[in-house]
Amino acid sequence: MNEEAKAEKVWLRKGMVIFVANVVLYLMAKQNVALAKADVELSDVASIYCEDATVKAKAESLKIHRFRRDGQPRVVISVLKIIEQITKLCPGITVESIGETDVIIEKASLQHDKPEQKNGIGAYVKIAFVSLICFFGSAFTIMAFHNDVGLSDVLSRIYELVTGVESDGYTALEISYSIGLAAGIIVFYNHIGGKRLTSDPTPLEVEMRNYERDVNQALVEMADRQKLEKDVD
Repeated sequence: MNEEAKAEKVWLRKGMVIFVANVVLYLMAKQNVALAKADVELSDVASIYCEDATVKAKAESLKIHRFRRDGQPRVVISVLKIIEQITKLCPGITVESIGETDVIIEKASLQHDKPEQKNGIGAYVKIAFVSLICFFGSAFTIMAFHNDVGLSDVLSRIYELVTGVESDGYTALEISYSIGLAAGIIVFYNHIGGKRLTSDPTPLEVEMRNYERDVNQALVEMADRQKLEKDVD
C-alpha cells in the first residue's frame, strides 16, 4: 500500500466495533459446508481477503450462526446477511462478494468421523451390498440391451458372412467383443481396482458433482419458499 492510500485509510476502534473508511474486503463464500462445531465463524464458510490485517481478523472470527441441540441440523444463509453482519462489525467498510449468493451449512456428527465407525463391520457390509447391486444391475442392463438389439444374431450373421461357416454362438467375435466391452468399461470409468488410470475426473465423479449442485440449488429454493433462509430484514 502506498503512502497516499495509507493517508486515505481511516479506522477507529470502539469496543468490538471497528469504524473504517476506504477499506475493501473481498468475500468468496462456499456453496455447501459441513461443520462439527456449534459456533460457525465466517472463516469456516468463506475465503476472505483484505489489506487491513485488523479488519480481516475481525471478519474471519465473526460468528454468523450457532447450532442448537434441539434445532435444525441444516441452515441456509444469504450472503447479503453475512455482508450486513460485516458492515455492522466494521461500519464504513466496502464488501465485494465474488463467490456464492447463498451458503448451506450442515451440522456434521463427530461420531460419523471416528475410525471405528469407518472400519466397522457395518461399513464392509454396506460396501459389499452396494458392490453386488452395481455388479448384477450392470450385468442385467447389458444383457437386456444386447437382447433388445439382437446382438447375438448380428454377430452370428457377420461370422457366417466372413468365414462361410455357421456360428455356434461361441466364436472369436463373441470372445473379442466381451474382452473389448470389459476394456471399454475400465477406460470409461477411469479405474482398475483401486487405481486411477489418469488424473481426469471419472464420469461418476462428474455426475456426483452435478447431482450435488442440483441438490444444493433445491435446498436453497426450498429454504427460500419456506421462509427458513437467514436473510436481511
